[in-house]
Amino acid sequence: RVLLVESGGGSVQAGESLTLSCIVSGYTYTRGCLAWFRQVPGKEREGVASFDFGTGSTAYGDSVHGRFTISEDNAKNTAYLQMTSLNPEDTAMYYCATRAGDCYNLVPEPENYNYWGQGTQVTVSS
Repeated sequence: RVLLVESGGGSVQAGESLTLSCIVSGYTYTRGCLAWFRQVPGKEREGVASFDFGTGSTAYGDSVHGRFTISEDNAKNTAYLQMTSLNPEDTAMYYCATRAGDCYNLVPEPENYNYWGQGTQVTVSS
């Protein structure tokens, strides 16, 4: 059974940085894609970034490109989302998700992912 657990969320001021972590267990595929999403109540879940396990390639949504960095530490079975220059529009619940297929260098779409974490809240104050 694949299990994902996010951590690292919190409340910060605009302009500050935060790093989220996602510990993945039970994942036995040799290839696949891990992604971060975020969601604000009343809005659709938005793809933030993706990391391809096979190629190491990454993709980012337009709203976070240049500010957020996705990475993965295979030895620790952990993925990260480094967030810099945070602004109030980044306030959301952040989720990590994974699937067995490649990322194809695409900004992730939630309907393509099978396994999800429970989310971690990020709040940015102006």
